[in-house]
Amino acid sequence: MIKMKRMLTILLVMGMLFSMASCGSASSAASQPVEEAAKETMVSQAVDTSHTEAEIVSQNQADVKVSGSDTLVIYFSRTGEQYNVGVIEKGNTAIVAEMIAETTGADLYEVIPADDHYPTTYKELTDVGIQEQRERARPAIGGELPDISGYDTVFVGAPVWWGDWPMIMYTLFESVDLNGKTLIPFSTHGGSGLSGFDRSLGAAFPNSEVLKGLAITGTDAQNKQDDVKTRVQKWITELGV
Repeated sequence: MIKMKRMLTILLVMGMLFSMASCGSASSAASQPVEEAAKETMVSQAVDTSHTEAEIVSQNQADVKVSGSDTLVIYFSRTGEQYNVGVIEKGNTAIVAEMIAETTGADLYEVIPADDHYPTTYKELTDVGIQEQRERARPAIGGELPDISGYDTVFVGAPVWWGDWPMIMYTLFESVDLNGKTLIPFSTHGGSGLSGFDRSLGAAFPNSEVLKGLAITGTDAQNKQDDVKTRVQKWITELGV
C-alpha cells in the first residue's frame, strides 16, 4: 500500500514537471515572432525616417538658386496665331529671351497671367490688347514675382501691343522695384520697332540706367533664328554686359 502511494506520488510529480516544461517551451515559441516583428517595425521606421529626411534635403536644395548669375531676363510672350508667322508653339519674345540668357548666362523669368484670358487667334488678341490699353488695365501675374535683389542687370522684353508694352508688364513695373538696376529693353514686333520701350522703362524707374534696346521682328524670330542669334550676340557685345 505504501509502495503504491509512493508510485502515485512520483507519477504526479513527473506529470507536473512535464506540464511546466511544455508550457515554458510554448511560451518561448509564442514570444519569438512578437520580438522579431518588433525588430522589423523598428528597422522599417528607421528606413522611412531616413527617406523623409533625404526628401526634405532634396526639396531645400531645389529651392536654392544655383546659377550665381547677376543678370536676369524678364519677358512676356504669347503662342497661338501671331502676325505674319501663323500659329506658333513658342512665342517670338520667348525665343529672343532664351538667346539672351544663353549668351549672357542669365536667369530667366517669364511673366505669366494669373488668368490667361488672352485669345489664341490674332485678331481677337489685338482687340483684347487695345481694350486693356484703353482701360489702363493691370492684369494680375500668376505665381511669385521675381526676387531681383541679387541681380545687377535686367533685360526686359515683350511683344509690342499697339505701340506700347502689354499692360501686364505695367503690372510688373508697379510690383517689382527695378530702381538702381541696369535695365535693357528688347521687343518683338510686326513693324513698329522698339516702340519707346526704353523711354517707358526710364520713366518707370528713374534711378536706373537704361541701355540701348533691341527690336526683332516676329518673322525673323521664327524663321531666321541663326541671324537673330548673331544680332543678339553683337548687341550684347556692344553693350559690354
